[in-house]
Amino acid sequence: MYKLLAESVEMANELKGLVAAESHCEIVVAPAFTALKAVSGRLEGSNIRVAGQNCSTEVEHGARTGEICADMLADAGATAVIIGHSERRQYFGETDESVNLKTKAAISLGLESFVCVGETLDQRENGDAERVVAVQLQKGLEGLTVSDMERIIVAYEPVWAIGTGKTATPEQAQEMHAFIRRSLEGVHGSDVAERTRILYGGSVKPDNISDLMEKNDIDGALVGGASLDAESFARIVRYR
Repeated sequence: MYKLLAESVEMANELKGLVAAESHCEIVVAPAFTALKAVSGRLEGSNIRVAGQNCSTEVEHGARTGEICADMLADAGATAVIIGHSERRQYFGETDESVNLKTKAAISLGLESFVCVGETLDQRENGDAERVVAVQLQKGLEGLTVSDMERIIVAYEPVWAIGTGKTATPEQAQEMHAFIRRSLEGVHGSDVAERTRILYGGSVKPDNISDLMEKNDIDGALVGGASLDAESFARIVRYR
């Protein structure tokens, strides 16, 4: 919940210039809903795509005041949506079941889905991190086909490392990413597991991105606070 319309457009313009020459990765930004259309318009024809931060569980339009359907996001220029972010789970009662419904709705309406999973500090300290993430994956992706999985990107967010300044070590992040890939293989097979991109999302910054991206199973980053400044975000994109 950052940046008014003018600020969002200004940052989009600045970022577009800073990363115009970058082709080694996909770049996606997720502005507030109020800025989605304006930002997507400014980024049209660039190497930056636009995502929504959330969507409804519903596919059909109807009496759901305050909700935004996935095809409304697409209509505003989004090609993807973030689903089940830790803040949605923590503050707004998002569940694995609602994540599943939202993911299916988004996929059915043509959007790529960034499906977020991750454990709290208590869960990690109690030795439950892998079990929690396994359940989130199983329930959140339940019923998806091999074809559906082509539109899924998994984002691992250690909740204890979001907005706290703490970061999982590259080794800790790699360990969980490898576990996520094995879990995907167990359900969807090795081809799907190998093709599915798994992003790390826990206080990613310009000064830790290189060490994270050296790990075999870390395919990218879900960037929070460091994405609010165009230069900082561009430095993450240009980490090589």
